[in-house]
Parts: sequence; structure tokens; C-alpha cells
Amino acid sequence: MHVERDIAYTPNLRLDIYHAQNAPVVVYVHGGGWTHGDKATDGARRLAPLAEYGVTVVSVDYTLAPAAVFPQQLDELRAAVAWVRANLPGTEKLGIWGASAGAYLGSLLALSTEDVQAVVHWFGQADLVASAARSDLEARLLPFHFEADLLGTSAEQAQDWSLLPRISPKAPPFLIAHGDRDRIVPPTQAYALHHALGQAGVRSRLELVAGAGHEDAQFDAPEMLATTAAWLRTVLRPGR
Repeated sequence: MHVERDIAYTPNLRLDIYHAQNAPVVVYVHGGGWTHGDKATDGARRLAPLAEYGVTVVSVDYTLAPAAVFPQQLDELRAAVAWVRANLPGTEKLGIWGASAGAYLGSLLALSTEDVQAVVHWFGQADLVASAARSDLEARLLPFHFEADLLGTSAEQAQDWSLLPRISPKAPPFLIAHGDRDRIVPPTQAYALHHALGQAGVRSRLELVAGAGHEDAQFDAPEMLATTAAWLRTVLRPGR
């Protein structure tokens, strides 16, 4: 495995490539509440190890809120996917993998276009209305307003930009993983996404990680990364 860093895929945005030999390719979208993080955030603990399990990972930057005007981030991911297809071999079938806020963006791309053929959705939002709804006590304990940061003046359109209404039988297969003790994005989000995909006849696998919170270290354990890589290799196999 070797890494290429800081490759421009637009004039202002960069990506890193964690190369695995003769391997399928997945585009990785980092988390951070849409307001922080970058392509290198998860490199050492997550992306390089996944490449060692036989999947090439392309980790991309995207413009963060509030500088980005949604859905600018979605357009940027489309540009990243187009760059990958034009510049890397073996990308006739391509996966997208995201964590938290990145899982939402990657899944939104997959449900809005036919650009990718597999989705790995780690502890991300599916219903923006539900994930933003908090009691007064919850708002004091968890004073986040990620969804409003993402949508800005379009916050009233949260339902329109949720994943669930966009699911159709044309959606690609999903691998969903979520911690059962997640207090940032509750596991009900994963259940709702998995159920809606199944109702539409889309292949979906849900991994509920016992005792895990949001961005828990258990997600970067060897068994989780090996399972994720094996699923991607199977789904992205040519001719499947």
C-alpha cells in the first residue's frame, strides 16, 4: 500500500489516494458536522488500514459550512467521483464510504445520481428533521446544530434533503454501521434507513455495534475494517 497526497480534483479541492494493488475503489467522505475535518482526519487509523485489506481509498476534501452553500458539497462530490473515474483504473463500479456527516453526504450522492454502485454509511444522518429535533434538556447537553449549519437558509427544506424520501429500487446496496449508544446521531436513524431500503427492495446490511458511541474506536477495529473491505470487494466485483 502506498499513499498519494494533495492531488487537485478541482482548482480549490484536494484528495489523497491510499492505493491497494488490483483493488476496487471507494471514495471516502470525512465527518465533522459539516463544519470541520479534512481528508487526512481518518487517514492513519482508518483509511490506510482499510487499504491493507484490499480496497483503494480516495479521501476527498469538500467545502465546509458556513463557507459552503448547500448543496455545493454534493456538486463537489460529483466532481470527485468524475475525477476518480477519469484517472484511476478499475472504476467501472465505484463505492462511496462516509462517516457521520460524510455518511449523509455520500448517501445523498448515491440516492441522487447513479454515479456509485455501493454505499458504506457509518453512523450518519438519514432523516434531517428527526436528527435535528431535541428536547430542551438534550439541546443543553448536546448543543449542536449541525443540520442548520449544513442547510443554512434552506433549513426549512430539511425534509426535502433527507435521505428517506429519495430511496427507490434503483438505489445501490448499502452497508450501514451504527453504535447502539450513539448520543449524537441516534441509532434510530440507522434503523429507519435500513428499513426504508428494504421496503424498496434494495440490498441493505445493518451492523449494530454493541456499546459503541459516535465515532467510537470500535469502528476502526480490525474486524470492522476487514468486514467493510470484504463487503466492498464483493459488491464491487466486476460482473456482479
